[in-house]
Amino acid sequence: MELEHRAFWVLRQLNLDLEAAGTSRVTEFHELDEFRYHAFESRRLYKERMKMMHDKNILERNFKPGDVVLLYNSRLKLFLAKLKSIWSGPFRVVEMHPTEAVEIASEDSSRKFRVNRQRLKHYPGIDEEKGVSVTHFQELKMLSEP
Repeated sequence: MELEHRAFWVLRQLNLDLEAAGTSRVTEFHELDEFRYHAFESRRLYKERMKMMHDKNILERNFKPGDVVLLYNSRLKLFLAKLKSIWSGPFRVVEMHPTEAVEIASEDSSRKFRVNRQRLKHYPGIDEEKGVSVTHFQELKMLSEP
């Protein structure tokens, strides 16, 4: 008897109206859906911005026959050598294939092999076409002096 009295007292204390509780529950569902929609839109905008920033920093690596390149050597990760370079080379590009494969040959041997284009990068050394010889530089210096 006392348990029923307490339950009745709690219901009366909360002023429980089933119709009001139902409408508040429906409005809470609508608010939750709206919150989910805003979270989805925020995430979509964030992903678009991150993709735009990532794509802006991607360097297009277009190779042509005769370019000097370095090859990424993934096997050096197995050795504990901090000062070893992960890039080996230089190599010369011999031929480009339509499947993003590149045929390269080392400078000192005539052995050719195919690698994926993503494993190559341009060699930052001096190109023969753009490089300036020391004698040419001395001739320019002598001409500029009075």
